[in-house]
Amino acid sequence: MCFDAISNLTIVIALSDVIERFKIVSWLLWLTTPVAITFLLPLVILLLVYGCVLFLHFYKSRHKLVDAYSKGYWDAAKVSIATFWEAQGKIWHGYEIRGLEKLPTDSGAVLVFYHGAIPIDFYYILSKVVLYKENTMHIIGDRFLFKVPGFKLLMQVFNVTVGSWEECTDMLKKGHLLAISPGGVREAFFSNEYYQLKWKNRIGFAKCAVSAQVPIIPIFTQNCREAFRALSFGRPIFKWLYEKTRLPIVPIYGGFPVKLRTFIGDPIVCKAGTTAEQLALECRNALEQLIVEHQKIPGSILHALFERF
Repeated sequence: MCFDAISNLTIVIALSDVIERFKIVSWLLWLTTPVAITFLLPLVILLLVYGCVLFLHFYKSRHKLVDAYSKGYWDAAKVSIATFWEAQGKIWHGYEIRGLEKLPTDSGAVLVFYHGAIPIDFYYILSKVVLYKENTMHIIGDRFLFKVPGFKLLMQVFNVTVGSWEECTDMLKKGHLLAISPGGVREAFFSNEYYQLKWKNRIGFAKCAVSAQVPIIPIFTQNCREAFRALSFGRPIFKWLYEKTRLPIVPIYGGFPVKLRTFIGDPIVCKAGTTAEQLALECRNALEQLIVEHQKIPGSILHALFERF
């Protein structure tokens, strides 16, 4: 009986303690709710204003949208999405692109770009091509993209493919643009603020260019690595997991409104007798030169924010 009484008393004391803590938590929530609302409401207003700005950018580009809707169903969808990303880039990153005129409008070319942790800069590049160039762009994407639920339709509309050598060469011969990052996911997650290229021995893009006899155009976006970054802590483990599984299981952080400027380099012409290895090396050197000329090394988020504002 004595043991039961002690047990019951322990339970009562524990329950009393839980109730007391609940009262304290409730009191703290009651106390801090007005403060939280005070700070959240301006953010809500800011989001509403931001939505109005995006709408006005759509309205400003209404003639492009009307033309697209008159041409075809999916063309209209593509132009609408491109208009959204162009507005997003201008507002959030003060996005600029220099050298857009270097991209051909009636012939093929291989566009080689540096891959940021999240290639948001490439979304902006693609938007500019959709809106201001008449040429069609095809994009080489990693296989895992096609396994993400809901992504399949997006990949189809924007001509993303894993692309065999034959398919890519055929696209180029038909006069299309072919965009590729030889570093791919490996470069996205395991490069850093020093902007090293992670190409290994990939020269497939150069083989396609040699076969189709089209130029290669290097592209680099300043501060793309300061907008989003892959977590450096535990990188050896994440790298080992990626090499074993080929899955992009690396934490990403950022979304910082840093200044983004895309620089399109001069076309590298495929000369007679040039091998794919030589062309790939020339392209690598050209891309590294763009990085040296236009990127503060090591990249700094704070510096990139100062450039923006």
